[in-house]
Order: sequence, then structure tokens, then C-alpha cells
Amino acid sequence: MSRLPQWVGGLGAGLTRLAEKLDERKAAVAEPVSVPAPAPVPATAPEPAAAEPEPESAADYVPPPPSYAPAVPSRPDPVAAVPWGVRVAAEAGWRLLVLAGTLWVLMQVISAVQLVVLAFVVGLLITALLQPTVAWLKRHGVPRGLATALTFISGFIVMGLVGWFVVWQVTDHLDDLTTQVQHGIKELKRWLLNSPFHVTQSQINNIADNLSQAIGTNTKDITSAGIEGVQVVIEVLTGILLAMFSTLFLLYDGRRIWEWLLKLVPSAAREGVAGAGPRAWATLTAYVRGTVIVALIDAIFIGMGLFFLDVPMAVPLAVFIFLFAFIPLVGAVASGALAVIVALVTKDVFTAAMVLAVVLAVMQIESHVLQPFILGRAVRVHPLAVILSVAAGSMIAGIGGAVVAVPLVAVINSVVGYLREYAKAPGTDRVPGPR
Repeated sequence: MSRLPQWVGGLGAGLTRLAEKLDERKAAVAEPVSVPAPAPVPATAPEPAAAEPEPESAADYVPPPPSYAPAVPSRPDPVAAVPWGVRVAAEAGWRLLVLAGTLWVLMQVISAVQLVVLAFVVGLLITALLQPTVAWLKRHGVPRGLATALTFISGFIVMGLVGWFVVWQVTDHLDDLTTQVQHGIKELKRWLLNSPFHVTQSQINNIADNLSQAIGTNTKDITSAGIEGVQVVIEVLTGILLAMFSTLFLLYDGRRIWEWLLKLVPSAAREGVAGAGPRAWATLTAYVRGTVIVALIDAIFIGMGLFFLDVPMAVPLAVFIFLFAFIPLVGAVASGALAVIVALVTKDVFTAAMVLAVVLAVMQIESHVLQPFILGRAVRVHPLAVILSVAAGSMIAGIGGAVVAVPLVAVINSVVGYLREYAKAPGTDRVPGPR
């Protein structure tokens, strides 16, 4: 116990010394550090003075904006500034221009080889008519080559006999028709003299003289037209030969030709085109077959009406009605008008009125019964589309274009409908992989 005060006193003395050492170190840190003066530089090597910044000119000086300047937003992207409707119209417009240019180039190429294109299309239509017969023969064990040859030969023999029969009937009745036409003209002149139109004999003679003078002054044009007619006959014969060869090869090797054409289609669209092809062929086959049946029924019934009304050349007129039926709407009107004119010239007004009634009745039955029942909905085209397509086809390629226009529109309608449904089907929105 006697050592405790001494231990406490020693501890206090140690703390006092530690505090004094800390104060000394604080004082040493607070004093400024003296830096020795640099050595004098000789006069021979003066130190270069620091380059002072040149003062800016008045043109380069840009004053800072004042504190009260309003915040100006940045300009938007020009594409975002264009209205949405204008952008859509522009996108659709240049694509339509590209399509129009492509269509124009295609039409120029087709017009340059018009005879070849029409011959091939006619061969395609004949193939659509004859191909079911080839398929039927093959199903019954007939080889493909023999079935094709039998169908091809029999089909063109039938068409040739029909053409020969029409020419024979026209030439056989030509003399009687000329006599009856002259008699009909006399009857027409007498009716005009007694009609309420007050037509005089001098006016009728003036019309006849003007016609004779026009024929005499245009002899050169008629001669050139005859020469052009010879050229037309040569082109028609060439087209018939091309159509026959096209039909033969399409009947024999149509599937391989289609498979070869599929190889030319890009791989991303090949599946859809491969599915649209059979639909297009089925539509074309149904159209040709149905049109032939409807035209045959029209020719039979109108021909029977002409026969019972004792109109001259009833059978050739029926054949013309059958051929003109391949031009929808327009062909029926033209062939019916021809029959009415022949009845009016060769017979009388009553007979012509009866022929007109027969033609109108058959046309009504065709449009309301035969076409919906035979052709069906697969190849149904709106009447406005029929009229516009026939008019456009006739303007582009004449009678051949008018014949081809409606089946082309029907096939395009079928293909577009299939591709639309194919695009909506699940699994068809695949992105093609890298090539």
C-alpha cells in the first residue's frame, strides 16, 4: 500500500512529458519551410520569357449567353416531321411506280412477241381442255406417250372438222344468201319509202352512189388490205402450228416443265408458288371445260331456234355462236346480233324479232342457271371485271386478247386468294436463313 502513491506519481509525470512532446511537434509543423534561393543564371543565357496568349479578335470573340436567355429545343428529325399519311402515300407511291415500270416493260416485250405469246396461251387453253382425257387414259393403263398422241390427234381432228364444216356451209349457202340479201335490201328500201321518216327515192339513190364512189376511190386501200389479209393468214397459220406444238409438249411433259419453272423461283417463295400452281391450273381447267359446255348448250338451243324459224345458214350461225361464246358477254352479244341481222335481211322484221327473243332467252338461262351451276364459285368473276378485262385485252391484242383476258383474271383471282390464305396460315411467317 505504501508504493501506490509513488506509482501514481510516476504515471502523471509520464503523461506530462508525452504532452510536451506533442506540443513541440505541432509547433514544428506550423512554422513555414524556408526554400533556398536559386543560383544566378549567367548573362550569356537569358531565360526565355513565357509566351503570353494573343488577344482574340472581335470577329472570333463569342460572348457568353446572358442568364435570361430562354432554352431553345433542338430541331426534330425531318422524317418525324412528315405526317404519317404522307409517308405512307410516298412509300406506296414509289412502289407503284416500280410496278408500273415493270408492267410497262413486260407489255413491251409481249407486244414484240405477240404471236408467240398468243399461240402459247391458246395451246395452254387447249391443254386445259384435253388434259383430263390424257389423265383418264393413263389411269386405265395406256402409256403416257400413246395417251398424249391419241388425245392430241383426236382433239385437233375434231376442231379441224368443225372449221371445215363451217366453211363448207358458208360456201354452199353463199349464192342463196346473196340472193336473199338483195331481196332484203329491196324490201328495206320499200319500207323506208313507206315509213314515217319521209325518206325519198333520190336520197336512197344518193346513199347508194356515195357508197359506190367510196368503194371506187378506195380501191388501192382495199388492195393493200387484201395484201395485209394474206399476211394475216400467214401469221394465223404460224400461230396455229405454234399452238399445236405447245399443246403437244404441254400434254406430254407438263409436270416436268412446271417443276423446272419452280427452280427459277427464289427459295423463300418457292413453297407458296408450288401450292398456288395447282390451284391456278384447276381454275383454268374448270373455266375452259365449263365455257365449252355452256357454249355448246347456247349453240344447240339458238341453232334449233334458227332452224325452226327457217333462217338461212342456221348451222354455221350456231357454230359462230359456239366460237364467240369464249368471249364472255361481248361474244354473246356479237353472235346474237349477227343472227338477228341475218334474219332481218333474209326474212322479215317478225322473224328477226323472234330470233332476238330466242337469243335473249338463252342468254338469260346461261347467266342465271348454266354459269353458276357449271362454272361454280371457283371461277366466278364480277361482271364489271369481265367487261374491263375484255376491253383491255381487245385493246392490247385484239380478239386473242379478249379471249385470254377473262381466264387470266380468273387465274389471278384464284392465285391471290390462295397466297393470302397461305400467308395467314401458322408457320408461314418464317424468316429465310442466310444464303
